[in-house]
Amino acid sequence: MSQISGLSRAVRGAHPEPAEAPPALDPAANNGPAEERQTIVHLCRHGEVHNPDGVLYGRLPGFRLSELGQSQAETIGRTLGHGHDIKTVTASPLQRAIETATPLSETLGLPISINEEIIEAANSFEGSVVAGRGGALADPKRWKSLVNPFKPSWGEPYLAIAHRMVGAVYTALDGARGHEAVLVSHQLPVYTTRRFLEGRRLWHDPRSRQCSLASVTSLVFEGTTLREIVYSEPAGASDPSQTGA
Repeated sequence: MSQISGLSRAVRGAHPEPAEAPPALDPAANNGPAEERQTIVHLCRHGEVHNPDGVLYGRLPGFRLSELGQSQAETIGRTLGHGHDIKTVTASPLQRAIETATPLSETLGLPISINEEIIEAANSFEGSVVAGRGGALADPKRWKSLVNPFKPSWGEPYLAIAHRMVGAVYTALDGARGHEAVLVSHQLPVYTTRRFLEGRRLWHDPRSRQCSLASVTSLVFEGTTLREIVYSEPAGASDPSQTGA
């Protein structure tokens, strides 16, 4: 059973500034007893999606990376593909996540494993343009979906997202013990996982999420104890309210 008691309460305040780069392990220095060895699980958000109609695409198939998103994926491949001790690369089954993981997979010569547990959150507004004139939020028939922002009533419960994501993190931890692992997922699942592990309440203002496109949220374990969470933006910052995820 993993522990999170090693996290300082200081991490539960305001978000710190992004780190310059994701943390990396030095294999030569990481050879102590199993309970002391570090393992890093990197949670990556996918790159920008080609979405000219501005719909909330959710779990819909066929949404590929844009040209910028492809460039962001290449940046992830360069950043994590050198100077890191990565043993496994896993992606959500959605196209945008697989495309984001591909450059890293090719750089390292590792296959991409698919894990349904790190897929995008379910959302009743999927396939709709949500905001603006004519958007789903302007339709009174859809307002019943908004009655409980704390669960939330419009989609998969935050706690359910956290539980499936943390399970995937533990699986990655077990498979890469003493090394590093990469999971390519989506904004809400990654950010919900971070809030859960930091002991924060799970409901939040989406505009406040620190989880830019192609960002990396790195979970640093010592044995099975989570010691640190490091957030970095190798591809730069992006608007957290950008349509999609």
